[in-house]
Amino acid sequence: MARRALILVEGSRYNGPLYVQAALQLGLHPIVLSADPAQYDYLGAEGIEAIRVDTADLDALIRKCSRLHATYDIAGITSVGDSFYATVGKLCRHFDLPGPNPTSIERCCNKFTQRQLLAEAGVPIPDYRLATDAADIESSADEIGLPVILKPAVGAGSRGVRLCRNLDELAEHTTYLLGGQHIWQSSPRILVEEFAQGPYYCAEIMGDKVTGIFAGDFGPPPHFVFREFTFPALLTNDEHERITDVSLGCLRALGLGWGPTCIEFRWTKLGPVVIEVNPRLGGAPGPQLLQVAYGLDVITEHIKLVIGDEWDLHRRYSHVAAARFLVPDRDGIFDWIEGDSQAVAIPGVAEVKFYVEAKTPIVRKGDLRDWIGYVIAASPSRAQTEAILQHAVDTIEWSITPFST
Repeated sequence: MARRALILVEGSRYNGPLYVQAALQLGLHPIVLSADPAQYDYLGAEGIEAIRVDTADLDALIRKCSRLHATYDIAGITSVGDSFYATVGKLCRHFDLPGPNPTSIERCCNKFTQRQLLAEAGVPIPDYRLATDAADIESSADEIGLPVILKPAVGAGSRGVRLCRNLDELAEHTTYLLGGQHIWQSSPRILVEEFAQGPYYCAEIMGDKVTGIFAGDFGPPPHFVFREFTFPALLTNDEHERITDVSLGCLRALGLGWGPTCIEFRWTKLGPVVIEVNPRLGGAPGPQLLQVAYGLDVITEHIKLVIGDEWDLHRRYSHVAAARFLVPDRDGIFDWIEGDSQAVAIPGVAEVKFYVEAKTPIVRKGDLRDWIGYVIAASPSRAQTEAILQHAVDTIEWSITPFST
């Protein structure tokens, strides 16, 4: 009998290892298709089969999967992030496998199209304009009123996203986006958005069920680099219900509802306002927080859905979990980091993860690539979890030598 394989189109240093481990635990043989497998160091560590292929070429992927099908029973095809999720949908349709609607995914991943569809459905969103040059950006900001958010219409991980509080910041970020520093896959299309001010929340959804709502805190503006996640968010029943209702409205408006969705909100004076709908699971450490808070392994359940097995979103217990991100305060050469063994030994600490090794150059970019690691803690109470987390973070130290000028 042919071995059952799970095809993963590309990977990620965040959720990628979790998908590989979950596939192995389900008795599947994970195979990663990537334009550059060497960028995922965890594949070598796990001894995972990785095949080089142009993942931007659908026909090349079909040919490669067809050849694999001669050796393996391909149980399912998926991807860790949303960049290749529409491609996954097309592959699943070609091979008659369960998968997302590729048209819905493509519309969702274009943030301008997403905004249009949400607005047409009456979903609360910030005021917005689409711009293609500096004059468009300036006039759009004038119409909306400062402060505004500038962001690429297609992108992920808060790359290129910035709060512009005055004309100088607007001009500076316009130059960054249009002056060759930001990498565009196609001609520049920039969203100019009203800055929706208020607490940040994120709804994690599988199918049409909200599995939980996170609260998040950012570092200092003008960038949006997460510093802490707490799960579940401290919400009243009415607030939880309102976020859930708006989330389901997003699914209907965008034609989603198969597999995972992650919807980001700001709670403004008007209530929950949708910042972005992502047709994927939230990135690490979101899945780990669900695991230690509720005993719910959403990555395993996603893979079960992908391979056509019965899935289970039942909560096994109810704790409070939190993650603190480790973020450098300067650029330079990363000398060393220590304290992980002491931190993970603290009762209630679920995980300590470092992303950066010694002698790595640190150049802060104002997005998730600035993270050098995180710490996760969980306990039956919110106050206890925060105390455990702070204790663990206090044991971790690192050194960065500034670049010579």
